[in-house]
Amino acid sequence: MRLNFNILRATCATATAFCILLCAVPVSASVVINGTRVIFPSNEREVSVRLTNEGASPGLVQMWIDKGDPKSTPSTTEVPFLLTPPLFRVDPAKGQTVRMIYSQEPLPQDHESIFWLNLLEVPPRPQNVDPQDSNYVQMAFRTRIKVFFRPQALNTQEQVLAAPTKVTWKIVRDGDTYFLEAQNPTPYYISVVKTGLVNANDEKEVTPKFLNEDGGMLAPGKQERYALKNLKQAPPAGLKVRFSYLNDFGGSVDVDSALTQ
Repeated sequence: MRLNFNILRATCATATAFCILLCAVPVSASVVINGTRVIFPSNEREVSVRLTNEGASPGLVQMWIDKGDPKSTPSTTEVPFLLTPPLFRVDPAKGQTVRMIYSQEPLPQDHESIFWLNLLEVPPRPQNVDPQDSNYVQMAFRTRIKVFFRPQALNTQEQVLAAPTKVTWKIVRDGDTYFLEAQNPTPYYISVVKTGLVNANDEKEVTPKFLNEDGGMLAPGKQERYALKNLKQAPPAGLKVRFSYLNDFGGSVDVDSALTQ
């Protein structure tokens, strides 16, 4: 399988969208990560990440970790982790285990730290494509998932499950827009999927007027605002917040919470 290794050094979020418009051969990413996030307990020296090639062709994969810069490359990022192997081929219907090794560089022990795991896949050139065809575009597919480095003292199921229930919420107005403002007093990152308002005595779904489906990650000790774009006037009294977050396994969990003044 002959591939251009310069592609592997590119972070092609914009380029991929452009390539989709040009490529005459329908293709898609075939190598997938078995999971939507990685939890790395601080007392572990390494954790394993499993990949599977669900496609019909082999794929060449390069992986690296960054601190949150989507434009990062393996040569520019500096993190306290080593991936082995960082570059490999995965045959169809086969898997590959990648070891994520912690260098023991000191990281905060009073709250989680977050990193991003990158997977860049370059599929092989189809056999029916002329190598001299200048109209053919070689595509690379990039996947990024979150890596949560969790201090040992915080790695108990009881604490992790309780964290989302401790978030406090209030309604604020900025100009003509109303927001749900969340304050996270916990040492955990909380991945909010969507949030909205419902009647305190009603279990019905959130109406579009009181709904934010953009979500966004809520960092330890920080606050975030979630716009209620369709809400044009102050909401009535007697409402509560209903929000969804992703747990350690990537599952969506709903939580109801009271509004503060």
